[in-house]
Amino acid sequence: MVVTEVKAINQYLLPVVLTSCLFSSIASAAGISQQSKIWWQTFSGNVEKTWTSPDSVDLYVPAITWHNRWTYDKEKTDKYNERPWGAGGGISRYDEHGNWNGIYLMAFKDSFNKWEPIGGYGWEKTWRPFSDQNFHLGAGYTVGVTARDNWSYIPIPVLLPLASVGYGPATFQMTYIPGTYNNGNVYFAWARISF
Repeated sequence: MVVTEVKAINQYLLPVVLTSCLFSSIASAAGISQQSKIWWQTFSGNVEKTWTSPDSVDLYVPAITWHNRWTYDKEKTDKYNERPWGAGGGISRYDEHGNWNGIYLMAFKDSFNKWEPIGGYGWEKTWRPFSDQNFHLGAGYTVGVTARDNWSYIPIPVLLPLASVGYGPATFQMTYIPGTYNNGNVYFAWARISF
């Protein structure tokens, strides 16, 4: 089943893989430092291992979009959609250190109630602080590409923080999109269920 799901989402993640190759070529041509090369090799190795050897197929269900009330005028937040209906899928694995790695593609209704796709790679350092090892916490990042109706669906790269709390195969994952006054500053969260 995992192999079938991987093939089904392959066509959607191709732009992410191609972007990774492009960044790798640019980094090589620019003669970046040895430490940066090590970081890049670790990153690209994790993406490749997740792509070729996933542990699970994941269902993503967007849950909430909250516009930070300290950074928005009330007249704006009254008009915005904060129920990001949509869905997504992905693959993931836990590495030898117990950390989560995932590749995903999701589409949801944005603040203006227009469809917004996002796809990319996520990584979280994972902690299991209790004797019940099913309970887990995570913190990390996601890197990917999104596109929005109000930006004419031009692909926009994203690098955002990630945090999560979960039990067994069910995880509540979240990010915060920084911004300026009346722009950005959005908390976005979704459920991730692994099969």
